[in-house]
Amino acid sequence: MEKYAIEGTPKTPTISFDIQNGVLEIKGRSIPENSIEFYKPLVDALDKYSSASKPATTVNIQLEYFNTSSSKCILDVFKKLEAIHKGGSAVTINWHYEEDDEDMLEAGEDYQAIINVPFKMVQVAE
Repeated sequence: MEKYAIEGTPKTPTISFDIQNGVLEIKGRSIPENSIEFYKPLVDALDKYSSASKPATTVNIQLEYFNTSSSKCILDVFKKLEAIHKGGSAVTINWHYEEDDEDMLEAGEDYQAIINVPFKMVQVAE
């Protein structure tokens, strides 16, 4: 498997995981009917990736909004990334937020406090 991709909808984010280059991107809104079901293929892809991860893994998160059940699934994704980081791949998470979106900034800071992976806050202009 070289790539894992899901096209975004009004309720689900676009997910693009370029396994060849170790780049994961999650963009959009995350309010799926069933968050666990939606994120499970990504978690499984990360499991497979962890056995042969690249020397560096870059993660770009650019969510406009996510619901509570998505936040738990995003944490599960971050925990997989933390395991990949501990396994020797230099994982960097870039958390993008709009400059006036305090909630998204705080959410990123909350994840940053929980996960032992280099976390960068990236402010984007609207």
